[in-house]
Amino acid sequence: MAQLGPHTRIAAAAALAALALAACSDGGTGAGEATGEPVEGGTLVYATGDAEPTCLDPHVGGNYPQALISTQYLEPLVGRDASGEIQPWLATDWEVSEDGLTWDLTLAEGITFTDGTPLDAEAVKVNIEHLQDPDTASSTGYLAVEKIAEVEPVDAGHVRFHLSEPDSALLESLSTQWTAIQSPAGIARGTDENCAAPIGTGPFVVTEWVPQQHVLLERNEDYASHGPEADHDGPAHLERIEWRFLPDPATRWAALQSGEVHVIDNPEPEAVVTAEAAGITHIDAPRPGSVNRIELNSSQAPFDDVRVRQAFVLSADVDPGIEALYQGVATRSHSPLSSVEPMAYSDPSLFVTDVAQAERLLDEAGWDEVDDEGYRVRDGERLTVRLPVSTNQSVAAEQALFEQIQANTRAVGFDVVITPLDLSAWYGALAAPEGGGENDYDAVSAPYTKVGPDVLRILYHSDGTVPAPSGYFANLSQVTDPELDALLDEAARITDPDERAELYTEVQRRVLEGYYILPLYDQQNHFLTRGVEGVTTLGTVSTPTFVGARLTS
Repeated sequence: MAQLGPHTRIAAAAALAALALAACSDGGTGAGEATGEPVEGGTLVYATGDAEPTCLDPHVGGNYPQALISTQYLEPLVGRDASGEIQPWLATDWEVSEDGLTWDLTLAEGITFTDGTPLDAEAVKVNIEHLQDPDTASSTGYLAVEKIAEVEPVDAGHVRFHLSEPDSALLESLSTQWTAIQSPAGIARGTDENCAAPIGTGPFVVTEWVPQQHVLLERNEDYASHGPEADHDGPAHLERIEWRFLPDPATRWAALQSGEVHVIDNPEPEAVVTAEAAGITHIDAPRPGSVNRIELNSSQAPFDDVRVRQAFVLSADVDPGIEALYQGVATRSHSPLSSVEPMAYSDPSLFVTDVAQAERLLDEAGWDEVDDEGYRVRDGERLTVRLPVSTNQSVAAEQALFEQIQANTRAVGFDVVITPLDLSAWYGALAAPEGGGENDYDAVSAPYTKVGPDVLRILYHSDGTVPAPSGYFANLSQVTDPELDALLDEAARITDPDERAELYTEVQRRVLEGYYILPLYDQQNHFLTRGVEGVTTLGTVSTPTFVGARLTS
């Protein structure tokens, strides 16, 4: 078979047949009129405002848009329920040695990928090695499995992981979409073809990708690997999903209201408020891992001085903006961790607004002169803060909040330069020079989704300043604190929940008191649904799953 690029139509005949069937059932282009009665079959139309992935394989790179869509066709080794407990999925059982260096996993029996390849220990080995291969250019998945030194297929149904050091977060990492298991035969086709249509065990199969328009997903009639969110045995109720890319939030909201689509993500706050008043279903599913926050690059001026970082935080005055712009949809955070993480630690006292104290701190740090435009100056250099913003990841309300922060901090002399960028350019601005990027930022809002408090290691361990194969590095505040590293290393080794919580509390305290970040709110994850029931979100990375969904139109 010829190699296919990631932006190439695949299985054209199957796609045309799918469209013909869709036209018979619901017009093929929209949701139709709601009757309120659930039906079997039909096409669900999903409109996403997240950036269109450049690759449908979440092993490559590893961002949230990939997790959103790949939840429909790829599944992880384990899941997590709403209470945070790890649950069986493709792996049904696991044991860890006393020294924490050997993990034995038992795989579910009788599971095959949608190309007929069996799920076995060799398939798991291929997947871990795919994540670790620099040519894959993985970031999120690469960091999740970096402590697996060797994968040993014991027999077809049992796989053994040999670790370089204990990893108390291993199961949490293996529950995410960025480590989801794919057919080894699919991976063997090469990056381009696998990016176009990864092959998994999930309830749907990728049959077509039309760039900047949609991805078509057909039902997997042999679906058998039901995860924690499944409410029935057998395949999904829906026949197919049309996954549309609609970047404009007003267009998505209008399409939902008109009945053209069934589900939208990333609605603006006013749409959420209006939808709830109108009886449209709102699913609020905050992402695990970190909160939305502004990270301050402590590796270079001006934020290499803790006094300047503190002055920025004390003058940002974000509370009024969050209240006004988010209309009660988002709640202010004072923690590095999401509110859905049981080990989150908060300290609101650090994030009060105190303009006078901010001015004193800037004076002490040597930024005690003011230029003709009112900005602070030191040694002839203006107190400039470069803030690149991903327009694909920040809704209009968040971008307006950044502009308010820009205005508030200007009052004490900061010159915050906001640069809107698409996702690709934004990643380039953040990437380290050795990874082909520019490291061209002083502050940035960069959400990071990972199950459990181990996200703190990814974000604040000095190892995180080293680029992953993708060129991206996660420690964007560029913290290099040996004492913090030691705490994170110990927390990664310890499995006792009380000891682990104590260590992660100290880690968070040091991050907050060092003013490396300005916490804002949970990573916003809102879905509005109309004309469909049974839509749920994974207990892992809060992406929607449609295995139990049925149209009501």
